[in-house]
Amino acid sequence: MGISRITTEAVKNRMDIEEVLGDYLSLKKKGQNLWACCPFHGEKTPSFSVSPAKQIYKCFGCGVAGDPIQFVMEIEGIGFQEAIRQLAGKYGIEVEEEENRTPEQEERYKEKESLYIALAFGRDFFVKNLRTEEGRSIGLSYFKERGFTQQIIEKFDLGYAMDSWDGLLTAGKEAGFSEDIMLKAGLILQKESDANRKYDRFRGRVTFTIHNIGGKPIGFGARILTKDKNQPKYINSPETPVYHKSDVLYGMYQAKQSIRNKKNCYLVEGYTDVISMHMSGIENVVASSGTSLTEGQIGLIKRFSDQVTVLYDGDPAGIKASLRGIDLLLESGLNVKAVVFPEGEDPDSYSQKVGSEAFQTYLEENGRNFIGFKIDLYRDEMESDPIKKAELIKEIVQSISKIPDPIWRSVFSKEAANLLDIDEDILFTELNKSVIQNQKQGVKRQEIEREAEEAVQELLEPEKPTPFGDILQIQERELIRLLLNYGGDQMDEEGPSLSNYLLEEVSDVEFHSPVHKKILQVYHEFHERGESPQINYFVQMGDPEVQKEVIDLVTNRHEVSSLWTERFQIFINSESDDLSQTGYKSILRLKRRIIQKMMEEAKEKLKVGENDHLDEQKIQELQEIYFALKKYQLKIDKELGIVIG
Repeated sequence: MGISRITTEAVKNRMDIEEVLGDYLSLKKKGQNLWACCPFHGEKTPSFSVSPAKQIYKCFGCGVAGDPIQFVMEIEGIGFQEAIRQLAGKYGIEVEEEENRTPEQEERYKEKESLYIALAFGRDFFVKNLRTEEGRSIGLSYFKERGFTQQIIEKFDLGYAMDSWDGLLTAGKEAGFSEDIMLKAGLILQKESDANRKYDRFRGRVTFTIHNIGGKPIGFGARILTKDKNQPKYINSPETPVYHKSDVLYGMYQAKQSIRNKKNCYLVEGYTDVISMHMSGIENVVASSGTSLTEGQIGLIKRFSDQVTVLYDGDPAGIKASLRGIDLLLESGLNVKAVVFPEGEDPDSYSQKVGSEAFQTYLEENGRNFIGFKIDLYRDEMESDPIKKAELIKEIVQSISKIPDPIWRSVFSKEAANLLDIDEDILFTELNKSVIQNQKQGVKRQEIEREAEEAVQELLEPEKPTPFGDILQIQERELIRLLLNYGGDQMDEEGPSLSNYLLEEVSDVEFHSPVHKKILQVYHEFHERGESPQINYFVQMGDPEVQKEVIDLVTNRHEVSSLWTERFQIFINSESDDLSQTGYKSILRLKRRIIQKMMEEAKEKLKVGENDHLDEQKIQELQEIYFALKKYQLKIDKELGIVIG
């Protein structure tokens, strides 16, 4: 079974790229487009462009491009059908089914959906357990002692795993779930010595549901409530096809909108820290769940904010052990602050101790940038030991060197020099050494990646096009670019549209580039019906190669600011100002390339003919063809203003 064409069209007609991508990224308007840091590759400055007018996106860094459907497919790691289902759910569109999937596709889809359904069943099972006698006396009692309200318990899908070996397993089987699916979802375990012996993974613990960014349950954390030293305090779901720990932050589903609105993300360590901060009225908070920060998690934060504030427990030794995370955040281009709680306190305990209002005030008044934070952390050691001070200076310089923006590096360098009472020139010298070293390492890494990519390309594309074929395809691409961008515009006040003119001129021309040939064929088909295709037609026609090429050709990285005209009265000519000349010269250039290719072929035939001793009449005919073509080329050169020395 697959999704009907009616449903797909309804989604395409309803979806809006700003709304869809806004669920994942913090979009900022610049000119006519919206910009963000690309979620598909690590970058420090925004190169991910979103065009609300054209309903497409393109990253000028890694080259990814597409429409809202393609974005959801890429960001969620799902197929077209699943993306349509997700968008249909977002817009409240009823999904109609029809049979169009292969058996293999259907099997993969069903397994993944079964995992989501099984995990949702597990969540509901744990939540319902809070209403049992055991759940109320143990699980719910624990949450109430922590001050968690019923609203918070429901908001985070908190629950309780019964203290039995197979409570969830039995309930799951009764509900129709196979042991295999529950095993793959991480809900149950299999005994190593007996493959037939399976039992619940979570037993006698309160549970914390882990959601993906769209709100689906993908895993669980479970806390023990006894003082059994033989048992870990927390156990967590394993890696599964739908749960990858390195790409997940606890609470991001509940926090993403607040992070975007507040333009700041609080980063804490554990589940209860997140929940306690929500209780204090602070919702823009996520947790790394006790693991070291990963690039995937940092990238997740960057989708919604360029500012992160790390909250540290009042434990100096623990803080020093986790400082590497700050350098990773800086390196990703984030603006980093830190707040340290009084000794012995964490966000959970301190918020409960002082109350919501005082807690929020504490966060606002005690946020320090990473330099002041590090200096405060080592101040006692630094003042009593010159060697420690030198080591700290080098460490802070190294952190500053990670910042990609040179202006920010300069600002923080001056602040560090003042706070550390060190000559600015000395600090700048050390900083430049670190920056150069980082750049060398980055260049070396890029060279290795490029060499590997080139090696793969050589394996995939052993045959190189001829030089003239290559040049001709460039001109074919240029003509398609004009069609896509200005095809519906008139060449002058009384003249035909640019598409009519270009299509008539190339009606007998055979394009060499397969992707441009496909696009041109679509234009011819529409032209015969007296119509003109829209950009979205190509983006949604289902051909990835055509989609990428069209988006590349209609997306500009740079645009001239309107201030030049509005404020300074400076007018800059563009190709659209005189489409008659633009279209005419484009056709001339294409014809020139075609003639050059024909001349090259004639020369090759002459060489072959002379070697094979063709009769003089044949050779003379080839020579006449060559010189006739040369004559046409010279005419075109003159028209284009090309001077051949």
